[in-house]
Amino acid sequence: MTEPRELAELISSTEAVPASGWVAGVSASFAAALVAKAAARSEGWGGAAGARAQAANLRDRLLTLAAKDASAYDTALGHLERRDEGLAGALAAAADIPLELAETAADVALLAAEAAECADGASRADASAAAALAAGAARAAAKLVSVNLSTTPGDERIAAAERAVDTAEGAARMALRADI
Repeated sequence: MTEPRELAELISSTEAVPASGWVAGVSASFAAALVAKAAARSEGWGGAAGARAQAANLRDRLLTLAAKDASAYDTALGHLERRDEGLAGALAAAADIPLELAETAADVALLAAEAAECADGASRADASAAAALAAGAARAAAKLVSVNLSTTPGDERIAAAERAVDTAEGAARMALRADI
């Protein structure tokens, strides 16, 4: 298992990858893992088993998306360095994955808000924290969508990413107001 310090060193290295998209995806996956933990520790929540399974699915999907984002970003950087005709397509592809990250992080925030209301005792705090982390990841991913599409203003993917952020932030507000 990678120690937290090793992970931090990897992220803060001089290498271009992994970068913010990867970090957003991994952060959102950690949020999903917290929701799974809250559900696993909540015997009094009738929907805990389903929430746990959904959270595990979201966690795994986010980890896959994080890896895809790192690859797409690396590809886009290569096209940018060469200034070749593949750059526009690479940037468009590099925007699609952060959009999926933002939307999936919003799903985590919504599930976390439900867990903040339904989980047992102290597990509600984990769920509330998960919602806040997921909202932050959604915001970070949405920024990447807009950066990657900066040459195509008005692209629907920018608006879709902002909608995901609004959903995630609304869910986080609800979760953070839940009684613990």
